[in-house]
Amino acid sequence: MLRISRLTDYATVLLASLAAAPGRLQTAALLAEHTHIAPPTVSKILKQLQRAHLVLSTRGTHGGYQLARPPGQITAAAILDALEGPVTLTDCAAGEGHCGIEHTCQVGRVWQRLNLAIRRSLQEVTLAQLAGLDAVPVRFPALERELKAAAQRQAVRP
Repeated sequence: MLRISRLTDYATVLLASLAAAPGRLQTAALLAEHTHIAPPTVSKILKQLQRAHLVLSTRGTHGGYQLARPPGQITAAAILDALEGPVTLTDCAAGEGHCGIEHTCQVGRVWQRLNLAIRRSLQEVTLAQLAGLDAVPVRFPALERELKAAAQRQAVRP
């Protein structure tokens, strides 16, 4: 099953909460209260997001967290990478040398192309769209093109 982790889901919720209040510092405690995510989990996720340069942290009495850049410049791919590392559907999609049968495999190239299409689709979706702040509908042209091409290749085979 292809599924994001609960921490990644929570990270998106936290980022959306920060995106809803641009330029305003929010403490981990306030974010936990607003999102109903446990405070230790909020702190853990915020540290990972800070390491990935998605949020900025300001220390002190009036400190807190804010987005490192506008929500339209943070992609779903960046969020996934920060919490889970790069998305790969199969070992061969992770790069050459990760699979023992890659030199004789007949299906690896298709998985690699699908992985690339999914990656491009994740890069096309922004935090602004995820948070409902952008009126532009979420579409997946890269994935749609790849699926259409795969269907056409399949139809041509005997």
